[in-house]
Amino acid sequence: MTTSAKPRKPEWLKIKLTTGEPYQELKQVMRSKTLHTVCEEARCPNIYECWANRTATFMILGDICTRACRFCAVKTGLPTELDLQEPERVAEAAEQMGLKHCVVTSVARDDLQDGGASIFAATIKAIRKRLPFCSVEVLIPDFLGNADSLKIVMDAKPDILNHNIETVSRLSNRVRAKAKYPRSLELIQRAKEMQPNIPTKSSIMLGLGETYEEVLQAMDDLRAVDCNILTLGQYLQPSSSHLNVFRYVHPDEFAALKEEGLKRGFSHVESAPFVRSSYHAHEQVKSAEARTTDLRKESQS
Repeated sequence: MTTSAKPRKPEWLKIKLTTGEPYQELKQVMRSKTLHTVCEEARCPNIYECWANRTATFMILGDICTRACRFCAVKTGLPTELDLQEPERVAEAAEQMGLKHCVVTSVARDDLQDGGASIFAATIKAIRKRLPFCSVEVLIPDFLGNADSLKIVMDAKPDILNHNIETVSRLSNRVRAKAKYPRSLELIQRAKEMQPNIPTKSSIMLGLGETYEEVLQAMDDLRAVDCNILTLGQYLQPSSSHLNVFRYVHPDEFAALKEEGLKRGFSHVESAPFVRSSYHAHEQVKSAEARTTDLRKESQS
């Protein structure tokens, strides 16, 4: 496989800007409660669509990450504080937005003893208190492999436990900072062992130099630890100081990979250039539940 250092961005990667009333209203909610969203901090290409549809991914534990992954636009450095009132403000915002599915992620906080797990748990509980019928998905860091921290989150019983492997095994050390491919798989496996009924989810970026066969192997690795939901999307370089795009993956290849994932037993696979981990998250939950029900019926017939 060969490619130029900076391939031209193809036509299918054009973004439709939608900055109407729902977008502006959600932006005001976030600012009024001094909250952060990964949509803004990571410069997600779907922010206009998602915010126009009144969906967002809350980013807790501040906006400064203790890691410097080479694909991520979030600020890096040493955080100076921990906001113990943040969970309640997230819950207030979710209630104000009338969310039916809430996604909560965070920066990596390797400076904290529990990696921020207690704040994740508090946020889950605060949302449930205000919105008892709202499902809560958490996208967590690896907590440096600390099983006690993971247990704190799992004991709060999120509706979905999401942790991204980000890329294939061969590229992991170059793409991610501190995170390890085997440790990520171990986290997903431990989460399932702690709470077998909670679906697990992960995500892979394409276009960083991985081969098709390596993506299939990563799928197999995730299924080996009983990961249920998979998202696949195109890596887009946030700035000139981040990793270059190796290639732009055609939508047809994303479609083929979706079929490969479903063959391997994922209950849902979201696969397209603009897909990100929390993109259409609520729809992913419903689709995964429906497919799981269908597979159970097939096994019983």
